[in-house]
Order: sequence, then structure tokens, then C-alpha cells
Amino acid sequence: MKRIIRKAILPAGGLGTRFLPATKASPKEMLPIVDKPMIQYAIEEAQACGIEEFIIITGKHKRAIEDHFDTAFKLEESLKKSGKKILLEEISRLNLLNFAYIRQREALGLGHALSCAGPFVKEEPFAVLLSDDIIEPGDHLLRDMINLYKELTSPILALEKVPLSEVHKYGVVKGEKLRDNVYRINGLVEKPSPSHAPSDMAIIGRYILTADIFPVLEDVEPGKGGEIQLTDALSGLLKKRPIYGYLFTGKRYDAGDKVGYLKATVDFALKNPQVSVQFKEYLLDIAGRLKHT
Repeated sequence: MKRIIRKAILPAGGLGTRFLPATKASPKEMLPIVDKPMIQYAIEEAQACGIEEFIIITGKHKRAIEDHFDTAFKLEESLKKSGKKILLEEISRLNLLNFAYIRQREALGLGHALSCAGPFVKEEPFAVLLSDDIIEPGDHLLRDMINLYKELTSPILALEKVPLSEVHKYGVVKGEKLRDNVYRINGLVEKPSPSHAPSDMAIIGRYILTADIFPVLEDVEPGKGGEIQLTDALSGLLKKRPIYGYLFTGKRYDAGDKVGYLKATVDFALKNPQVSVQFKEYLLDIAGRLKHT
């Protein structure tokens, strides 16, 4: 069993309906958080873990993603001539990475998106990052999961405790605690009602998976919403091999939700040295005005 994670899959073929009309002709994954599209945060997170090969699952109106991660020769030359070294470094830092793009012809769910990448992953273990789950850059969730995979050589799912009132938004696991933050998973349920949830531990958008998930995905019947659910495939895989969960206790933003997206934008702006001082003053001014309304 290979222990090195060299590839990452980023599903980006969804319709982005929660952000309409902004996403009618533009990818949700390209919505900026301050000055960087949300998908780039996920790419940089994986790059920091030594991953250099990326498979992005796209769909219609997603060409902007390919253009963003392509070399911009004229722009780079212009920045070089004008001495804008910092900006040049920002837009060229990902030039050495390898990208492949696969078109998901229909938005049939996360499981279907991953199955599109099967022929290109072959027998290697791989990471999956959902780019609208933004992880605080100072946290090391993916790195910790990769290290756990090297130890256990089994699929690793990122988990987070959520309020029971929100379990219907997630895949939820039943697990046996092995040690701090590490669980052996005994069952998975996709978007249960609070009364039927096996726990308050939800699967969030980081996975380390093995190639034996692909034949299982081929046999999964459409689930909720008529989609191929990855959670259902993982339930099938669990009958054949152990699956583990890593409980994340850091900061995650659900940027696929409008409020979560706004929270990420505000928090990241307050940490951005170019805008933080002025932006903080603006927020304090707003807070002062709200007190008197």
C-alpha cells in the first residue's frame, strides 16, 4: 500500500445555486475571499503538504478556473517590467504545479464527481478537498490527516462536531474513539434528521481516500436528491476495510453558505496586512452606529 499522497482532487462541477445570480455564468469556486478565489486557498493548503498534482472536476461555465491556474505570460512580464515583485510572486507561485481538468457532464453529486477521476488516479491514495470548506491557513488539518494515513494506511475522513440542529446538512458518522481526535468509524449516514443522527460528528470537506473507493462508487445507487453520495460509497467500503476519522478542532468556514462566506471574508480581511487597519476601523464605525439604532 502506497503511503505518499501525491494527488489531490477538487470537485468543482456543482451549479452553485446558493450564490445565484453571481454564479449563473461564473464558478462559485472563483468567488474571492478578499483578494484570492476560494479554490486557491484549498490548492495552497494541499501544496503546503507537498502535493503537486491536482485534478479539478469542472462543469459548464467553469473555464475561469483553468484560466486562473494557467500561466499569464503577458501579465507576468508587465509586472516584472514595472518592478511589482510581490504581485508577480503572488500570481506565479503556483506555476510549477501540475493541473488536469475533467468535465463532469452532469452535476450528479460528490460521489459522481470523484468517479470521473478514477482512471487518472489509478492505484494511488489521494486527497479530496472541497474548496468551499475554508480552513484557517494556520491550521494543519490536511497535514495531520496525511500523517495519520501514513500510520494507518486506510481512508481518513475529516470530522467536526456540529450542533444537532445542523446534522441534516452533512454526512454523519458513528465512531469509536481510539485516542485524541482519532476515531474508528463504525457507520455513516447521509444528512440524517437530528432524531436519527448517530452522533454530532459531521464529515467536512477533507478526505484521504484509497483507490478501492472507485469500484464501490460504480455500484452506488442515487441517493438523496438523485445524486451519487460519497457517504453511501464510504458505507459500502466500510464493509471491506477500516475507515478512520480525524476530529478537527480548528477553525472552518462553510463558504458554500452566504453567511459562512461573509464570515470568512471578514476574518481574512482583518488578517490581511494590506487592508486590516482600514477595514477594522470601518467595522468599529459600523458597530458604533448599530449600537444607536
